[in-house]
Amino acid sequence: MRIKALTAAVVLAASNFAIADEGMWQPHQLPELESVLKQKGLEIDVKSISKLTEFPMNAVISLGGCTASFVSPKGLVVTNHHCAYGSIQYNSTTDNNILENGFLAKNPSEDLPAAPGSRVYVTEEVTDVTAQVNQGTDGLSGKARYEAIDKNRKALVAECEADGSYRCNVYTFHGGLEYYLIKSLEIKDVRLAYTPAMGVGKYGGDIDNWMWPRHTGDFAFYRAYVGKDGKPAEYSKDNVPFASDSFLSVSAKGVQEGDFVMVTGYPGRTNRYRIATEVDYVFNTAYPLARKHNSKYVELIEENAPEGSQARIAYESTIAGYNNYIKNYGSMIESFQKGSMYTRKQQFEKDLAAWINADSKRKAKYGSVLSDLSKLVAESQAHNRRDRMLGYVHRSQMISTARMLYRLAVEKQKPDAERERGYQERDLPKIKARLNRMSRRYDETVDKAILLHFLELYAALPQSERLVEVDKVFNLTNGFNKAKQKALLDDMYANSKLADEKARLWMADLEFSQINASADPFIQYAKAIFTVMKQIEDQDKEIAGKQQAARPALMEAIIAYNKSLNKPVYADANSTLRVTYGTVGGYSPQDGLVATPFTSLEGLLAKNTGVEPFNSPEKQNELIKQKLYGDYTGGMNTVPVNFLSNVDTTGGNSGSPTLNGKAELVGLLFDGVYESIIGDWDYDANLNRSIHVDSRYMLWVMDKVDNAQNLLKEMKIVK
Repeated sequence: MRIKALTAAVVLAASNFAIADEGMWQPHQLPELESVLKQKGLEIDVKSISKLTEFPMNAVISLGGCTASFVSPKGLVVTNHHCAYGSIQYNSTTDNNILENGFLAKNPSEDLPAAPGSRVYVTEEVTDVTAQVNQGTDGLSGKARYEAIDKNRKALVAECEADGSYRCNVYTFHGGLEYYLIKSLEIKDVRLAYTPAMGVGKYGGDIDNWMWPRHTGDFAFYRAYVGKDGKPAEYSKDNVPFASDSFLSVSAKGVQEGDFVMVTGYPGRTNRYRIATEVDYVFNTAYPLARKHNSKYVELIEENAPEGSQARIAYESTIAGYNNYIKNYGSMIESFQKGSMYTRKQQFEKDLAAWINADSKRKAKYGSVLSDLSKLVAESQAHNRRDRMLGYVHRSQMISTARMLYRLAVEKQKPDAERERGYQERDLPKIKARLNRMSRRYDETVDKAILLHFLELYAALPQSERLVEVDKVFNLTNGFNKAKQKALLDDMYANSKLADEKARLWMADLEFSQINASADPFIQYAKAIFTVMKQIEDQDKEIAGKQQAARPALMEAIIAYNKSLNKPVYADANSTLRVTYGTVGGYSPQDGLVATPFTSLEGLLAKNTGVEPFNSPEKQNELIKQKLYGDYTGGMNTVPVNFLSNVDTTGGNSGSPTLNGKAELVGLLFDGVYESIIGDWDYDANLNRSIHVDSRYMLWVMDKVDNAQNLLKEMKIVK
């Protein structure tokens, strides 16, 4: 692995940090924390978890939104049930609903193809490319700066991807203060090997989501395949299981309260360094409205797709995702209103300003960093009502597909290096996979109902916040008439070919002149709004380019200030590989209540009603009643189901392996407690708790409930 050190400010601050188990650390930072990790209970060499090509880091992989890990030499991959949910849904029908009943391939030949576009990414190299990304940007501002940085990033990616086996990306750290090029092996043939029934994998459903106590078996297994030459290849019946350089052993002994645990994974995004004005907008405007509109989105699906119908199966993954965000936003808002984050953020900025102004050199360098960024943030929010409602209108699958196809045709006229990111040659497989997936994730009645509702909300905006081009296509110039709008949409859907997979894929190969002449009503809409949407995009790039200078300047000041206070300095999560550590333990969510760190089979059975989402399989219920625990108690009087720890995690960490001090898998991280959801913005050591599936429960279900002995035999089980 090639990597340069972080700035001295970051490293020094990290090495002085030994207070709370806060931080999502880049692997190469971990040697600076060696004394803390050893004191907590790490038994393996700390250098091994700083090197991506060595065990255990080379066993930890990304699914492009979730984390997973290899647990056998035959490409067997374990992750969360909710991470494999889309693939489970994709393979489910009313006649064979594996989402409801579960699935087990008794040998690899029975593995099912995962949803189109499913990938396994194995990170192999991380390189500091800050200088290369910023090259030629001196004196540039706004859109010119944005485009110069974008050009440099694309050039680095293109060079890195010269070997077609790899997927490369340039990631931003500390708001643009640093850039890293990350090179990952891209395994393109991913198959579903095993999933428990819904009554295990999603036990408790949305009711228990983000809650404790929890009794969810949130696990499932993929298998990664490659060509016979060992290199990544598209799906083929001749492909063979991927032989990873290493894989994790799975502990049947588990953990006890107070034990050290470490989570390695790909956390999505945190915002702990955002300024007060951004916090104010997000919690008082953006989240409340998103929660309201997302709730309606789910309601419209459920109203128009009856339970058990193929339409409902098509949208199950969508419903699960939206419900997760709805509850997430609710907790965020509640915690924000109860807590002191906003006032503490304001106080931090006052203290930072005072520190800056106390020294003439610091004042000269950092004196305007807060005010500069605040102005740009306000500018970016100027049309938030328009952008929000238009965004929901464009979530219609017919519109989003039409816009993607039209933009693809526009971009294909340019040399590949000059195309917009997302529409380069490297992106075509993802685009076509999305066009494939739509066939099993779309229903006309549902899509039309969603579009009609959000068109009505868009039409209620002031004229100054609407787009003439949108109003013209949807006949909104004189207001919204529901009957007329419905008739117009009926006509558009009836005359569009975009619901047909072959037609979509055919359109993806059209030249611009051909698609520009298309009579498809949704393509015509994409054409009608293209110019104005491109103008908005360019305006956003102008602001983004200015922020690419302003935010790093502020982060440099924050890092220097925190260093002076010996406070932790770690980059916000950005979907890159991180390590977080802590201990198994409970917490006190409110006065008078103490949550213990483990739940049990007996607690699971006590919740069971036989009705979804508390519909544990009958075989599992009988095994619990008979106390047939097998060798999966780990010294307890029962089989633990889930456990709590204080590791610092967020979305994207789902499926992350939870390791003990010997780097054995003792669980899978799958959720956080309700009170810790605000951790994306604010860390509270008293309330920050993550929820894990206990490895003992996972193994017990595989062995006793689902008879998955074939998988257990290829795994290394530590007893």
